[in-house]
Amino acid sequence: METSSYKRSTIVTLLLAGSFIAILNQTLMITAIPPIMEEMNITANSAQWLTTVFMLVNGIMIPISAFLLERFTTRQLFITAMSIFALGTLVAGLAPNFEILLLGRVIQSSGAGVMLPLMQTVFLMIFPVHKRGAAMGLIGLVISFAPAIGPALSGWVTEHYSWRVLFFIILPIALIDIIVAIFALKNVTELKNPKVDVISIILSSFGFGGLLYGFTSAGNNGWGSSLTLLALAVGVLALVLFITRQLRLKHPMLEFRVFTYSIFPLAVAVGMIVFMGLIGVETIIPLYMQDMRDFTAFEAGIALLPGAVITGIMAPITGRIFDKVGARWLAIVGMSIIMVSSFAFTRLDTETSFTFITVMYGVRMFGLSMVMMPIATAGLNQLPKRLIAHGAAMDNTMRQIAASIGTAILVTVMTNTAATAEQRPEISYPEIHGANVAFIVVSLLSLVGLVISFFIKNSRPSEEELEAKDRIRQQG
Repeated sequence: METSSYKRSTIVTLLLAGSFIAILNQTLMITAIPPIMEEMNITANSAQWLTTVFMLVNGIMIPISAFLLERFTTRQLFITAMSIFALGTLVAGLAPNFEILLLGRVIQSSGAGVMLPLMQTVFLMIFPVHKRGAAMGLIGLVISFAPAIGPALSGWVTEHYSWRVLFFIILPIALIDIIVAIFALKNVTELKNPKVDVISIILSSFGFGGLLYGFTSAGNNGWGSSLTLLALAVGVLALVLFITRQLRLKHPMLEFRVFTYSIFPLAVAVGMIVFMGLIGVETIIPLYMQDMRDFTAFEAGIALLPGAVITGIMAPITGRIFDKVGARWLAIVGMSIIMVSSFAFTRLDTETSFTFITVMYGVRMFGLSMVMMPIATAGLNQLPKRLIAHGAAMDNTMRQIAASIGTAILVTVMTNTAATAEQRPEISYPEIHGANVAFIVVSLLSLVGLVISFFIKNSRPSEEELEAKDRIRQQG
């Protein structure tokens, strides 16, 4: 389907703006938690839910997005998702107590969870294959830049104003986006009107929700806690039942057969490793700076900002390079940079300078910009049009799970190593030693990602070839 450049630029701008503020909200609360704890008289564990619940509901909504994209028009879905998000933002901003604030975050994330798969699917529909890299580069800009400016923005706002201002900065942008969408957004996705399979929605929610909550709980309460084990058990059982059901249904809610297309599973695996490292490192560096080195929350946010700017500048550039040379060498070079720069963080001590942290994090994010969206585009380019929504939902779901697994594993490694190091007198700073060991794990994960990158092929079938192969698969 050809879309005029005017319509295309309008759609691109609307979706980028909506997704940017939706993703920004994932990390916006991190540095705002202390003043909220003080004002609402709650514990750190309760306050943590403001971030956890956003990720949790987001993770439940993403797999359902493939079904929603086939059931509702682009216009209906975007305006509804953004309206729900705006309502949640207003509720959170005006919240008189913690319970209402948490409800606001739940409403926000119900809308936000649909935005990223919607944007990816629409971009892949409206751009021809040879221009998809540049288009997906813009998505890369949003995915990496938005979460990275969250802590810096909330650090600055909470230092000078009330934490409520955070929500009132975002609300006008959401409202403008909705108003423009009502007049300018056109429908680009294909409607198939699939039947609502309530059992699939319930199993998906318990499956992905259970896993996300389990891994988040492991990061906060440890792997041995009964809550963690129960959530993981429920998640695994529901997920097994969900996958079995999807493979039996003629029109599944989420199509797991996307994994039978070459390169797609490898691309998802590399994407998961990169995202695990991204969110994990964004968690460890502020912890190291604030808890172990007495930097302020704002300084910790500022240290991450140049890395975010680098990714923002590089994302469209690497997208254009991808359109010319494919994903393989971009992924190999990018993963090598990520691995080397991760290893540089394994020797943190009490003298490590602010400049070293900022520069090495910037180098790491430079490598990350070469991998994240090119690898996702390479995987999604293998899929026929009817499966793009399912591929985008699957890719985003796996990354969301990887982020919570990565954070849980790295926080556990850090705290357990620090506890063991306290028994060893030769280690002067057990907590910093714990952070160093966590970075060794990140470096090893990056090595695994590098090895997988060598198996990524640059072959890119034409739309006609994809559709022909797909017809054969469906008949077979």
